[in-house]
Amino acid sequence: MEALGIDIGGSGIKGAIINTNTGEFITERHRIETPQPATPHAIAETINEITKYFNWSGKVGCGFPAVIQNGVIKTASNIDKSCIGIDANKLFSEVTNCDVKVYNDADAAGYAELVFGSVKNFQGLALFLTIGTGIGSALFNKGELIPNTEFGHLFLENGLKAEKFTSDAVRKKEDLKWKEWGKRFNKYLQYLEFLFSPELFILGGGASKKFEKFSSELSIQTPIEPAKLLNNAGITGAALLA
Repeated sequence: MEALGIDIGGSGIKGAIINTNTGEFITERHRIETPQPATPHAIAETINEITKYFNWSGKVGCGFPAVIQNGVIKTASNIDKSCIGIDANKLFSEVTNCDVKVYNDADAAGYAELVFGSVKNFQGLALFLTIGTGIGSALFNKGELIPNTEFGHLFLENGLKAEKFTSDAVRKKEDLKWKEWGKRFNKYLQYLEFLFSPELFILGGGASKKFEKFSSELSIQTPIEPAKLLNNAGITGAALLA
């Protein structure tokens, strides 16, 4: 079976057609800059551009950077506040003339790892983090997803939200070397370790591709590994959930 997976991020909206039986990309990834402001209708039009690019009319899954409950957007951090309360399933389906289902982006990426990647068959408590414009999270216990965690919004000792202190966007903005950034990220992991006592951390998102550049700065006791699907997990997971 095939589905179009779309990963909506703060800086880019990316999509590809996925074989949902194997998790493999059938097409190359197509990326469009996230519209600014990222209003619901502007995002819907960008999703429509991606469906037209692939000449697609089937099922579409979208990973979205917000709490999603039954397709309704409940929060807005790296998108326009006008998205809150919008039935994204309905809006995106109407604009694209496709059957679109929307999920929290980190949940989608984590689900791909649950099926094909690092947490496949893992029966402990696993915490998945996407490191990009913000920080998304997905929590798994005994192989089951606990949806809509927002651990990137936890406040740290310095009074900052985690994603305002140690996201990949912050690393770029402050021109931090990977090891400098790694020290910051380690403080965040220490806090999560203290709060939740996970048995495994999985790191996804753009920064996961550079794991070897900052892994030496991570000193927590919990095992850590980069997501096997790396930055493509969001697209794959969205397609699987669709």
